[in-house]
Amino acid sequence: MAESEISETTETFGFQTEAKQLLQLMIHSLYSNREIFLRELISNASDAIDRLRFRAISEPELIDASTEFVIRVTFDADAGTLTITDNGVGMTRDEVIEHLGTIARSGTAEFLKQLSGDQQKDATLIGQFGVGFYSTFIVADEVEVLTRAAGTETGTLWRSKGEDEFSVEETADLERGTRVILHLKEDAREFADSYRLRSIVTRYSDHIGVPVEMAKPVVPGAVDAADASEADASEAEASGTEASESEGSESGPSESVEFEVVNSAKALWTRSRSTVDDAEYKEFYKHVSHDFQDPLSWSHNKVEGKLEYTSLLYLPVSAPFDLWNREAPRGLKLYVQRVFIMDDAEQFLPLYLRFIKGVVDSNDLPLNVSREILQEDARVTSIRNALTKRALNMVEGLAARDKESYQTFINQFGEVLKEGAGEDFTNREAVCKLLRFSSTHDPLEEKHVGLDAYVERMVEGQQKIYYLLAESFENARTSPHLEVFRKNGIEVLLMFDRVDEWMMGSLHEFDGKPFHDVMRGELELPGGATDKSEDEEDPETSALTERIQGVLGDAVTAVRPSQRLTDSPACLVLGEHDMGAQMRRIMEATGQSMPESKPVFEYNASHPLLERLDQEADEDRFGDLVLILFDQASLADGTALKDASAYVKRLNQLLLSLLND
Repeated sequence: MAESEISETTETFGFQTEAKQLLQLMIHSLYSNREIFLRELISNASDAIDRLRFRAISEPELIDASTEFVIRVTFDADAGTLTITDNGVGMTRDEVIEHLGTIARSGTAEFLKQLSGDQQKDATLIGQFGVGFYSTFIVADEVEVLTRAAGTETGTLWRSKGEDEFSVEETADLERGTRVILHLKEDAREFADSYRLRSIVTRYSDHIGVPVEMAKPVVPGAVDAADASEADASEAEASGTEASESEGSESGPSESVEFEVVNSAKALWTRSRSTVDDAEYKEFYKHVSHDFQDPLSWSHNKVEGKLEYTSLLYLPVSAPFDLWNREAPRGLKLYVQRVFIMDDAEQFLPLYLRFIKGVVDSNDLPLNVSREILQEDARVTSIRNALTKRALNMVEGLAARDKESYQTFINQFGEVLKEGAGEDFTNREAVCKLLRFSSTHDPLEEKHVGLDAYVERMVEGQQKIYYLLAESFENARTSPHLEVFRKNGIEVLLMFDRVDEWMMGSLHEFDGKPFHDVMRGELELPGGATDKSEDEEDPETSALTERIQGVLGDAVTAVRPSQRLTDSPACLVLGEHDMGAQMRRIMEATGQSMPESKPVFEYNASHPLLERLDQEADEDRFGDLVLILFDQASLADGTALKDASAYVKRLNQLLLSLLND
């Protein structure tokens, strides 16, 4: 590197364990897409400039009035180095150690566990996590970072080969900002080429709102034929330009080098939609999300009137690894009058839309806005309400025009969208129309039945939307509670996501049709048929009911013959207001003790087992058989037995008695 005043003390640190793991994973998993390192570095440089602009609002002394913000990309083909320089906010020594030696992000260990070794899948996951600065080691065998924070006098040099450790030392004579120097690997020398670098910048960073500059190419033989001496001088100057650029990759470009802007340097969301093509929208998404995949859809809108703001919202194609961490950073990038204010402004979208990425730029909010002000500002509430409707309309539009892409969305985000059906009363109907479920009309697990489609297919006389809750699709599909519905050709929605029971506790109807859990209470089928009450039982059935009740005792609230069952001998039915097994497990997992609820035991009086059971004279044997049926009904619902060993013992005794007979 260039000569500079260096402190006598150089400290060496070991990488954080997670950082070391991520480094190795990136080097191997992202090799086929390694040009993204430049996108990441330019994005970081742009963020650094945005942050300085924001700080300068309250600390104007940090910058001169004449400061022109710029990002410069230079290279030295002979030395095999590539340098990215910005005059942004820079970093202090402590910030260098924190940001470049550790991964200051919750859930890192959980994320690393999800990596499978499959390069394509891992590359997607790493992209969702955000590779940032570490992507440099995909192409470099050594990286140096020279940086000086705004408002400080001393700079810092960080150096590492991306293995086990990095060194940090103080250095002087640095301009404000950051310079990242990559010593390229032999097989990455393609990135020390002007045309290659320009094409990457144009492709990935054209939308960056900061000029990205590169040295103008020197055209051989471009001389003034009218004056030979001037021609010689021009050639010498051109030669000097190349030399100074080579030397400038470490110490900063020479004044003799002429630079030109290679990107449009205009924030994409500020442009008219008619001037932005799909490729530009996709690349901007990758900039704001650090994702490698194209988005499923986007919505770009400018609002003028009482409030003036511009929004650009995106639907990702894959769920982030920390989607279910409700405390994880989320939200949109917030700009006020084109000035960057903050990442992850969560106040502009509800929590159930936390997967949406994008930008919101307001002309009405103050430049010194804080997160506390955002929570209390009526203008923010108005923008939030409008953006929520905009986001839901974007999802609805995807569902209408591209069923395959919408199915991808449901597979990735369908569960978290269900939170909105329970939490967002204002937009509940709109959210419900977007939900998809499995159904008894389809043997496949895929959730593609919407509530609108279900209502259209309701049989004559059907006034309710029937659904069943279970722990898994297989448990739902084979539940004995569905037997009478299959017999009568009535469709039942199958719900087996962990949020389903919680959601259905808030949903009471859709399109004027009430929801009915087929595992609860008295069953009313289209046409007026209902469960027979105990008073309507014939004497023989009533006697069997009393015998079964005597065996089960306080384990159940009631025993009755069932009209739900056609093939199974028995099932358990929840009370109208009892908590289901799914919700009970969720509550108990949070440490809450739940009051015990007792089911209703329903039996199929016409089943051969029950007919034989009614004839059993041995009361002990009768009791064992009833308890076996009760446990089997519990297992059919996916409920764990309280005393599995007793069930096994009774079943073994029954098998032995059958063999002896």
